[in-house]
Amino acid sequence: MYKQKLSFINPYEKNTRRDLKDILLWKLGYYDNEKLENCASFNYPVSQKQVSLSNSFAIWINHSTFLIEIDGLRILTDPIWSKRCSPLSFLGPKRRHPPGVSFSQLPTIHLILISHDHYDHLDKPTVLALAKHFPQTTWMVPQQVKSWFDAQEIFPVYQCQWWQERVLGFPNKDSKRIKITAVPAQHFSGRKHWSLNNTLWVGWVMEFYEKDQLVKKIYFVGDTGYNPVDFKQIGEHFSPIDLSLIPIGSYSPRSFMRPVHINPEEAVMIHQEVGSKLSIGMHWKTFCLSDEPMNRPPYDLYMSLKKHQIDPSSFLALPPGYAINF
Repeated sequence: MYKQKLSFINPYEKNTRRDLKDILLWKLGYYDNEKLENCASFNYPVSQKQVSLSNSFAIWINHSTFLIEIDGLRILTDPIWSKRCSPLSFLGPKRRHPPGVSFSQLPTIHLILISHDHYDHLDKPTVLALAKHFPQTTWMVPQQVKSWFDAQEIFPVYQCQWWQERVLGFPNKDSKRIKITAVPAQHFSGRKHWSLNNTLWVGWVMEFYEKDQLVKKIYFVGDTGYNPVDFKQIGEHFSPIDLSLIPIGSYSPRSFMRPVHINPEEAVMIHQEVGSKLSIGMHWKTFCLSDEPMNRPPYDLYMSLKKHQIDPSSFLALPPGYAINF
């Protein structure tokens, strides 16, 4: 256990705290619940290109978990392989789709990014298994989350607040480095009812350099609601971005989810505001955490892209385990 006296807030949206009372009201039908139809027959247009694993690639494993490799440096985001995203192994949201890459298939992992401490993003069984299998892995976490890792005796762990950055080297490559910046997100935190918002929530921007020349930029959004300030600022700092990993699920009922989870329309807005060359949707298909049908997000994403006259090949909804070069 860890406790902090700090309390973090979102500067552009005050109504983001979600406690047991709010969840109970949602389940009892207090919030407006728009009826979204099932889209089982819709197939997102994904071109079947030959993927080169010798070049930079990303694989959506499940939920918000990606495996990314750039020049031998391998990165995981918000890893979860558990059957439930819950403090209990027998209760809580149950996995609806197997991971696209099994845990036993993982190569050596060098860097792991955690966006916040909710159970579907900071999964204790997965974290402990990764720490055991890859003890030299570096972990990057939001402010005040490091104490949780300290309690598990996991090292090295670096924590950052918004706009704080850290530079790391590549394994066995002195000419290469990665600059990692924690950027704002609009969400909330807490693993227990009494610890809500005691830890920070972030997105991460990774900038890859070779001999001081910028080679690639990746933006891992984490969980977030939309506001008209943060993502424009991120775009001003980092645009263009080669690859953005943007949530597209958990958005209904809208009146309940809007402050803390974007919908596909807002995901497209973020894609544009940060100047993303290629985006991949995440936070869908794995756990049922909201009221929209689990196969609905790709359809709403496609319709939003069509509305804004954006080529769907620039913002993809991939099957788990699908690899793509960027």
